Amino acid sequence: MLRNRKTDNEKMLLCQIATGDQRSFAIIFAHYTKIIYPFALKLTRSSDLAEEILQEVFLKVWINRENLVKVENFGAYLNRITRNHSYNVIRRIAHEALVSYELSKQMTEEVNNTENDIIYRDLQQTLNNAVCHLTPQQKLIYTLCHQDGLKYNEVARRLNISPSTVHTHMKLALKLIRKYLIQINTLLLLVYSILN
Repeated sequence: MLRNRKTDNEKMLLCQIATGDQRSFAIIFAHYTKIIYPFALKLTRSSDLAEEILQEVFLKVWINRENLVKVENFGAYLNRITRNHSYNVIRRIAHEALVSYELSKQMTEEVNNTENDIIYRDLQQTLNNAVCHLTPQQKLIYTLCHQDGLKYNEVARRLNISPSTVHTHMKLALKLIRKYLIQINTLLLLVYSILN
């Protein structure tokens, strides 16, 4: 649990943040980072996740800054956001691990079948061809997210763009890939029907 160690003039700083004052936000961020990061680290036992949670908590504070004037106990407010976000991250990771395990299990069973292996390589090549048709920015973002496994926020930080820009590029990239795959599939069905 976060200890409520208020900064000097915390209520005044929160009111200034509510009006969009970035300097006041930086003061609150610097003060509470020393408290939130260890708390998130204790909950997740991962420094990477704790850093992600710290960033998400303060992003949420900034996005909802107009409501800060109503907050009576900012330490408790941050505690609740940090705890909830940490639990959400832990649930997401558990779900991803389960999905990864299931996919791995399926892939192991399929690898034993030569025909499935050939089909998988063909599909992978088709997907790679689809990715080649993306714009350079879409290709980079798709590769970082889908092949390197980075999250949108990590890609945004790495490329110095907003998470919503990453989301937009991914949405467009996936739409173009789907369109490409549909065109290829239609062409293959046409060829198959001609040959048979």
